Amino acid sequence: MLRHEKDISEACPDVFDQYRFLVSKADSAFRMVERDYGACVKCRIGCSDCCYAIFGVFMIEAVHLKQGLDQVGNAEREAALLRADEADHELKEVEEKLAVFDDNPHVKAFALAKERVRCPLLDPEDKCIIYHYRPITCRVYGIPTAIQGSGRVCGKAAFEKGKTYPVYNLDAAYRGLYRLSRELIERANIGSADKASLMLSISKVIKTPLQSLMNS
Repeated sequence: MLRHEKDISEACPDVFDQYRFLVSKADSAFRMVERDYGACVKCRIGCSDCCYAIFGVFMIEAVHLKQGLDQVGNAEREAALLRADEADHELKEVEEKLAVFDDNPHVKAFALAKERVRCPLLDPEDKCIIYHYRPITCRVYGIPTAIQGSGRVCGKAAFEKGKTYPVYNLDAAYRGLYRLSRELIERANIGSADKASLMLSISKVIKTPLQSLMNS
């Protein structure tokens, strides 16, 4: 069984080529909206609003993210691991608070979207330490997106209700990420393919060895 992210990427180069294609499409969608509706997009250097959103990543993104973390210095990596412990503690508190909605997943998802937990990859200067390896969700946060049939947009954005704007289909992106994660797991022999639908927290990804992630 392959254990290291580098070994996996070398064993499945075409899978990561397809992943990078998905990333490029997300970046292109963002640039198009920014070009045509620049006054509505409030993403700027130093803005970290999206870095407090709670979301998960698929296995293909987890491996890519770990590759990015390998590129930073030891001190920066250790600091991120300490922040991951803090994030895990906060996530546990959020999960306990929202347990009352376990029988109503839609209400729970709505409530979860309002919670704020700082991403452990955000440094003290509010900069992402692996910016070029960030997940697709991070890349499209500042433009209108659609997920589970509902439109969403950054709370700081200036898109007006009642007006029509281009919408990035996160559901379609997630289907692609699931497919690539399943193919990666099967071909790299890193676990059971039925785990391809797992959505993993950033804090868990950077703290947990790859093989252990598959047992989540």
